[in-house]
Amino acid sequence: MSELHTPHAGDDHAADDDVVSLLMRQHGDIRNLFDEVEQATGEERRDAFRRLVRLLAVHETAEEEVVHPYARRSLPGGEQVVEDRLAEERAAKETLAALDDTDTDDPKFMPQLLKLRRDVQEHARAEERYEFTHIRRGTDAAKLATMAKAVKAAEAMAPTRPHPGVESGAANMALGPVAALMDRTRDAVRKAMGKDG
Repeated sequence: MSELHTPHAGDDHAADDDVVSLLMRQHGDIRNLFDEVEQATGEERRDAFRRLVRLLAVHETAEEEVVHPYARRSLPGGEQVVEDRLAEERAAKETLAALDDTDTDDPKFMPQLLKLRRDVQEHARAEERYEFTHIRRGTDAAKLATMAKAVKAAEAMAPTRPHPGVESGAANMALGPVAALMDRTRDAVRKAMGKDG
């Protein structure tokens, strides 16, 4: 049975004091939004795609600001691990930029969306395997909680479901282009981390 309500990180009201759990839940949110875009049509597909773009932008920005610098410093071979993840992110961002310029009704949209989905899922699996497991294994609870707080500050920038009264893709887009969203996310994350460090 297809369900168009996308659960999102925070729906289960967990404490979110572990950055790895929070990011794994966001990976789940991203998978759910890909499903939603694939199953929807017309205006609903446009709206779901806008939400997917926003969540991807915010999630990747949070990882660049919170996870990667920590992984670089703390993991064995961290420098190379992070370089590999950044290369994957760049490839996904190029596909995303091309998609963002394509109307969701265009015949070219779905093949590009499926390519983006493959890239994003491979990237998420690599993060979970090479970064997240090591971070959880070698990081104390206080540091995991501090990092989670910064990621939550980022997440607040990208609601995964539409705002009441902002049901159209055009209105959602008016909330700001992706580059501006990434800048605001970066500021929110740095502010959150500054308070703790």
